[in-house]
Amino acid sequence: MSIATVTFRQPTDDDGYSLHQLVARCQPLDTNSVYCNLLQCTDFAQTAIAAENAQGELVGFISGYCPPARPDTLFVWQVAVDSSMRGQGLALRMLLALIARLAPKGVRYLETTISPNNAASQALFLKAFHQLGIEHSTHVLFSSKQHFAGLHEDEVLYRAGPLPRSPENNK
Repeated sequence: MSIATVTFRQPTDDDGYSLHQLVARCQPLDTNSVYCNLLQCTDFAQTAIAAENAQGELVGFISGYCPPARPDTLFVWQVAVDSSMRGQGLALRMLLALIARLAPKGVRYLETTISPNNAASQALFLKAFHQLGIEHSTHVLFSSKQHFAGLHEDEVLYRAGPLPRSPENNK
């Protein structure tokens, strides 16, 4: 499948079950309930982006939200890319498109958490920060020992910004 045949859009409630299936195919992502995915596609649709192929199939998705205490911040919760689309830069294109949609609405910072062994996510976000020309910082937000009883890796918070008002100009 070619990246040229993918279109980006804001998700709708019709995407909830497809999102659930996409995440299930994207191991080791944590799966959520279909109901949670429906909420990501409805209540959090403005801070999410869906990528669909020419056949209308969901092949990529980024879910995020603006934390109530930090409404100028987009927290990226999950990035999912179907195996048929990997290695073509789809995740980066989705992330930059989502930021371009939200920056004019007052989003100035980008946050996400990444486990230390998730090199692909680290590379994605570091490349995005570089392309946007923004600085970032990191610290352990949720520790393996304290928050996961040693059953999950640390979750390291990446915080970057401030975002340019027109991020598409920095590509």
